[in-house]
Amino acid sequence: MPKGTLQSGSLMPISDCYIEIPGAGRITLDNLPEISDTKSASYSDETVIGRSSPIKTYSQSDNRTISMQIHFIISKPSDVTNNLRNLRAIQSACYPREGEGGSPFIPPPVCKIKCGKLLSARGELCVVLKTYSVKFPTEVSWMSDSQLGTGAGFEKTFTPMKFDVDTSWDVVYSSSDLPGQGRIFTLGA
Repeated sequence: MPKGTLQSGSLMPISDCYIEIPGAGRITLDNLPEISDTKSASYSDETVIGRSSPIKTYSQSDNRTISMQIHFIISKPSDVTNNLRNLRAIQSACYPREGEGGSPFIPPPVCKIKCGKLLSARGELCVVLKTYSVKFPTEVSWMSDSQLGTGAGFEKTFTPMKFDVDTSWDVVYSSSDLPGQGRIFTLGA
């Protein structure tokens, strides 16, 4: 069974659990995020004279939303810079991109997420970032450069040893790739 840490105590990247953000690259997670997967269907009530309860009429399905709480932990000096870079990459996925050809901007990028086969048996899901929220807690250690090793840059960044980013992603599909019940049952996407 693979180990979660190296002999030095550094966390091992999980190659099959990542977020890919166009223009910012791939963020390979080194610990499992907390994930929730939500989808709902909307029904309208149609009343019929003489019926004791209304008939349910399917209207549409709502967005499939993946919520992920991503944990960033410092286990070696280079994690300070890497964690801040990954945080900025996630934040950037919620902002419009610079426009081309005279347009002031274009929509934020369509990203990809994967965490083993939890979200899809086929692999990656195409998603757009709807919200993010980051909390820099004060109840965790804020160690100095000398405790982490020289040149970590910790005192300059004020990065805590652990922080969490709560994200909410809507799954997006092309018109020819819309899921139905059978496809979700067999492929998970």
